[in-house]
Amino acid sequence: MTDILDRPAASAAQALLPALQLGPITVDTPVVLAPMAGITNTAFRRLCREYGGGLYVNEMVTARALVERRPESLRIIKHEPDEVPRSVQLYSVDPVTTGHAVRMLVEEDRCDHIDLNFGCPVPKVTRKGGGAALPWKIRLFESIVATTVREASKANIPVTVKMRRGVDEDHLTYVEAGRVARDAGVAAVALHGRTARQHYSGTADWDSIKRLRDSLPDIPVLGNGDIWSAEDALDMVERTGVDGVVVGRGCQGRPWLFGDLQAAFEGRDERYRPDLPMVISTLLRHAEMLIPYFDGDERKAMQDIRKHVAWYFKGYPIGGSLRSQLVTVETMAQLQDLLGELDQSIGYPGEPAEGPRGRAGSAKKVHLPQDWLASQELNAQQREMIQAAEVDTSGG
Repeated sequence: MTDILDRPAASAAQALLPALQLGPITVDTPVVLAPMAGITNTAFRRLCREYGGGLYVNEMVTARALVERRPESLRIIKHEPDEVPRSVQLYSVDPVTTGHAVRMLVEEDRCDHIDLNFGCPVPKVTRKGGGAALPWKIRLFESIVATTVREASKANIPVTVKMRRGVDEDHLTYVEAGRVARDAGVAAVALHGRTARQHYSGTADWDSIKRLRDSLPDIPVLGNGDIWSAEDALDMVERTGVDGVVVGRGCQGRPWLFGDLQAAFEGRDERYRPDLPMVISTLLRHAEMLIPYFDGDERKAMQDIRKHVAWYFKGYPIGGSLRSQLVTVETMAQLQDLLGELDQSIGYPGEPAEGPRGRAGSAKKVHLPQDWLASQELNAQQREMIQAAEVDTSGG
């Protein structure tokens, strides 16, 4: 069942971190689940919350799709009654559309916290000038942040910003953008220690996170990048002085990581050491929770759980043939039958089950609008593009 791995206790200075305060919201465990497209839906957020405390943010949703009330976008921002506080991550490239979307969230009481996405490196976002590309246009960035803060403040909803170091090493923006965001009234800033060009390759630059922390002494700064364990989180806090951590790929197939993180920040040295039965039961619960999320559509739920199989069973000797069958399941009964074939005596495999998850890949060309890097100000052509450039899909 739930095995606990005892590790040497960290020093009190490493282990204890105060609660994170975001406006009226107190996050007792200063840990944030990073929004991940196709991952951090209601089912996964609730599953992670069962293991440990923190702030659990939904998948990124576009301002345009919200304003147009597209069904999938409304699904993305839906929270169950036990999800408190309700956290929504919003993506936009246009301040006017941003204002309309935030006003909708406020007037319809759909969230308690708004996070703005300025960190997404994928081409469909950056080629529109959005995500990690947008802070380069610093006045546009300021306008979007200020508009969000103004509209959200009408309901005392705190706004945070998540960003990367910049487009590439020659176009770093994080310190300037952090100061602009602070001056616009955000409650906190989170920095992923990579550029857009790095994508998820290489290692996160924690020195940049420390520099931002030192540059913004008057608001919370959160660190993101290469947190694969509670010990990594403690190391980041010690090295950078951040007020909390943001965890993304490290929790894929490992929702109990939030239990480890809570224990670490409370000064306890207990860690989960899941045997195969625990992994199986967690995977099944995840799948079961996906069915109501997809309005009872079991086939959609099974299609969604497939992507999680390799992450859950990383390091466990379950055999290639069975893995192949698990990633093609169509029904809950089929999933249960296949998992029932596994050897229930298999224990925790140790290091092979830990460490990085997902594909790191390599550095990639950043797809940007024409002449985007020529100036930090928008030219006439770029202004026209921005007004029509809202990405028309959510969760990117």
